[in-house]
Amino acid sequence: AYRPELSGTPAARDAAKFLLLTPPLPLLARPPYAILAATSIAMLPAWARLPLRLPYLPPVETTAVRVAGRTLVGGIRWALNRG
Repeated sequence: AYRPELSGTPAARDAAKFLLLTPPLPLLARPPYAILAATSIAMLPAWARLPLRLPYLPPVETTAVRVAGRTLVGGIRWALNRG
């Protein structure tokens, strides 16, 4: 229902760039965050990606990104269920 209201404004692109390239995280947290961010982008439909100028790399996304994302999320779930 909100799709017509969404647009790739300069502010939206700046926010995406900030969150993807310079997240406010310690250096050790950035590699896992990058995997989660790449996995999140891979899940977006084209109509959501294009206005934000996010990359679309089907071969990489369908293989390496999904495997890395599933592995990382599985590890997080495992760690959270241990407690």
